Amino acid sequence: MDPLVIIVSGPGGVGKGTIVSALVQRDPRLWLSRSWTTRPQRDGEPDDAYRFTTRDDFEAHAERDGFLEWTEFLGNLYGTPLPEPPLGRDVVLEIELQGAKQVRERNPDALLIFVLPPSREEQQLRLTGRGDAPEKVLERLRKAEEEEPEGSELADYVVINDDLERTIAEMAAIVGRERLSRSRSR
Repeated sequence: MDPLVIIVSGPGGVGKGTIVSALVQRDPRLWLSRSWTTRPQRDGEPDDAYRFTTRDDFEAHAERDGFLEWTEFLGNLYGTPLPEPPLGRDVVLEIELQGAKQVRERNPDALLIFVLPPSREEQQLRLTGRGDAPEKVLERLRKAEEEEPEGSELADYVVINDDLERTIAEMAAIVGRERLSRSRSR
């Protein structure tokens, strides 16, 4: 059976990385595809948060058709390499909305969960708290205003991350229901 492809998307500062890390830790059937980026690593950001690379290396990989999707976002390149999960594992992609749309075009059966912040103020606090520069925070907040309606409409599920543990449990339940539903339809 083909792996379930789970796209977790949403604007910056909604907690996608924290949620995805917890889901993958708790569910041994999930495998996280590590995205590439040309943006600098933030202070305190884990080395494996992304594959941090140069623009030249990124573009060369893109020319070899090595990405499932890629986009330029706020002056940096982000891409999802073609996933190669271990046998029997479902794929989790933590990506921006433009990437989610590209994956959906290539894989219409992919499950898209769009995560929203509880409020714009909370999103701003999270972005500032993770060390984003003030001008980047404002850019990300403006981008969120643009993307949220489209992401919410495109998504199979919309989840508001107002309580981390509840959000993780809700997303784990969604994945479980989708696995069950898709296994019955085969």
